[in-house]
Amino acid sequence: MITIVDYQMGNLRSVQKAFERVGQAACISSDPGEIAAAEKLVLPGVGAFGDAMDELRRRQLVDPIRAFIDSGRPFLGICLGLQLLFEVGHEGGEHEGLGVLPGEVVRFELPRDFKVPHMGWNTVRIVRPTPLLESTPDATYFYFVHSYYVVPKQPEVVVLQADYPDPFCAMIARDNLYATQFHPEKSQAAGQTLLRHFAALPPRF
Repeated sequence: MITIVDYQMGNLRSVQKAFERVGQAACISSDPGEIAAAEKLVLPGVGAFGDAMDELRRRQLVDPIRAFIDSGRPFLGICLGLQLLFEVGHEGGEHEGLGVLPGEVVRFELPRDFKVPHMGWNTVRIVRPTPLLESTPDATYFYFVHSYYVVPKQPEVVVLQADYPDPFCAMIARDNLYATQFHPEKSQAAGQTLLRHFAALPPRF
């Protein structure tokens, strides 16, 4: 069973339905005990970094999420769920993140003809292979909606990049930890393939 973290940030049902479309049962939970005991965990999210961290703390979910990742069980972050994994976010001030990965989350500073947020379909470039990208070729389109992006201090965690107009991190992977800036649940066949590969991962590394 896949558990989707409910902290009132984003359309949880759309993520749940996306897993159901690839034949995988998924439940939605905000219970710290259920999250700690999950076989596989998904942290989705849309919204402001600081508000999200406040909500995770209020629901006492920070420690269970960190402990889950440390346990070696498969974890997937989506959009804001990627950004929260890093040390600090610079949206409306400076906010402490989960600190699972070293790095920061910064706003796009773009030429006038590029709009923020970055919204819509964008191709990606494979930096290094990872199980979730099996059968996903270079220049595959995924769906993005974001004004901020992650800048990891460890470049080796980056597995996908996209350009807007300069390269930015579109996906990270490290051991049992995966996270995407794009929304696989909105990315049609390519997103379904990624979610199917996540669902097929062994329950513990």
